[in-house]
Amino acid sequence: MVIFQMLIFFPIVIGIILFLLPEALIKIKGIIALLVSGYGAWLAFNTFNSTSGLYHVQCTLAPQLSKYLQLNVDGLAKLIVLFIGLFGFLYALYSLAYIRKGKSVCGYFSWFLITLGSALGAALADHFLFFVFCWGLLGLTLYKLIKGDDDESASAAKKTLILIGGSDSVLILGIAFLYKMTGSWIMSGSSFTTSSALANAAFLCLLVAALTKAGAIPFHTWVPDYVKHAPASSSAFLPASLDKLLGIYLLARITMNFFRLTGWATLLLLIIGSLTIICAVMMALLQHNYKKLLGYHAVSQVGYMVTGLALGTPLGIAAGLFHMVNNALYKGGLFLTAGSIEKQTGIDDIDELGGLSRVMPLTFFAALVFAISISGIPPFNGFYSKWMIYRGIIDFGSGSGLANKLWIVWLALAVIGSALTLASFIKLISGIFLGRLRENLSKIREVGFAMWFPQLVLAAICIFFGLFAAKAVIPVLFNFGAMADNSNLAGLWESPQVSLLILVTILLGVIIYLMGNPKKHRISDSFIGGEKVQNELNFLPSDYYKTIAELKLFSFFYKWAEKKRFDIYHIGKSIVLACYSVGSKCHSGILSTYLVWVVAGMAIIILILV
Repeated sequence: MVIFQMLIFFPIVIGIILFLLPEALIKIKGIIALLVSGYGAWLAFNTFNSTSGLYHVQCTLAPQLSKYLQLNVDGLAKLIVLFIGLFGFLYALYSLAYIRKGKSVCGYFSWFLITLGSALGAALADHFLFFVFCWGLLGLTLYKLIKGDDDESASAAKKTLILIGGSDSVLILGIAFLYKMTGSWIMSGSSFTTSSALANAAFLCLLVAALTKAGAIPFHTWVPDYVKHAPASSSAFLPASLDKLLGIYLLARITMNFFRLTGWATLLLLIIGSLTIICAVMMALLQHNYKKLLGYHAVSQVGYMVTGLALGTPLGIAAGLFHMVNNALYKGGLFLTAGSIEKQTGIDDIDELGGLSRVMPLTFFAALVFAISISGIPPFNGFYSKWMIYRGIIDFGSGSGLANKLWIVWLALAVIGSALTLASFIKLISGIFLGRLRENLSKIREVGFAMWFPQLVLAAICIFFGLFAAKAVIPVLFNFGAMADNSNLAGLWESPQVSLLILVTILLGVIIYLMGNPKKHRISDSFIGGEKVQNELNFLPSDYYKTIAELKLFSFFYKWAEKKRFDIYHIGKSIVLACYSVGSKCHSGILSTYLVWVVAGMAIIILILV
């Protein structure tokens, strides 16, 4: 299986070799990374079109390792591999222009390729030990792809490493529980009901790992901090794309293959999904830093995926996985547009921007498509997958369990979350691209081909996936498992007719606008007593959202969030420091005190043994 050897190990080997080249040759390293990722994208496409089955990869350099290199090339794995390959190539092209000498992560392109190979290995692995190896490498590369050149950036990197590393430890514990039940390290071929104590423990451990990687509540807090300080290309590549794909991939394996969910597990997942949707989008509403705003939305969208998979129906599973793909497309694209804005302006605060649509039209168009898509507006792809989730929840309500009876709650929270997403992206688009162009930004120009081309490709895919989901996209991408017969997926929205009317309306609007001869329009400052006071009268888009934080219903919530009362990392850190403070007081340096602790410890040990 040479194709799989090259697909997984070739990027990793080339990435390691690139460490030998000095950082002064960063452009050459970028070109090599682009060529390798392009080859990987071609192999990923071939893998998607290959025959499903179990494969063994032979390792000629270390034959004893071959027993661990067992791959499961099924429909779900091929779906993940296809989009990992696509994102790898597009983000390598973007990074070629975005990453600059002296202002980049040390060894950026090396870690980029190692990330690419590790992600492909994790998606295809059928041996738990090989899966853990690739999964753990991704935690390391996530840590290395943030600069860490100041206190805040270093703190975000450390926080990410601790949370991801901690979840990896819990993952290993869950795999140990599965091994105890099956006696095998093979991932395929075992399924358990979440009823026994050991199965429940294994389910919860694997769930923690999947939710932390995907960035769901309560393990989400690393995502907003990471994307605020990491290069935009790193944020698009990992938290927005690969981590979402692999986190939800593992969750799909948990719910579809490893376990048969009982009522409590389904209810737990629906609660997590709904809380993730609402809480994260509420935090996004008040953000001024557009990268952190996108980070909270990266968390919020995970809630829809978790909700879809929790339903357990063919429609729900297809909806969750389709939203996973859609989110990776438009969320990765949004981070690319954020990187373009940051690179050209050097500003990351929405309140300090405005009017960039005039000088960065391509970036504006791409950002507008992504914003409409994530907000769930037809005929774009985000609406389609959300519509499937809504229909899946309604169908789920016909069941008799407690989770089924609460279907109206899940539906209401999902719809409200979509409305709040639209509200926050109105703020982002209007604050950055609309309004008057500030004088200090008048010399800003559009980014180069290497940066705008990936954005437009992802925007075009978002449009295509929305227009042709039922006829072309879903039958091709989701023709596996419970969704093999797509004709049984009741609730698919036939979009061509409605989409055509929308496009005709947009076209008519453009024609009417052009008929008004816009070139003759005069732009002038406000005239008040002969003084130019336009800047003083300007009302910032973010000011409209201040009232939300001041409402009594939400003010308590936001105050606790500011104090990091919902941050599991901060809570754990406080507990550790408190234990350290108590323990340090025991070390008084007085011999008699130490003797007391020794005697007390021996007494406790004797009591336990007796």
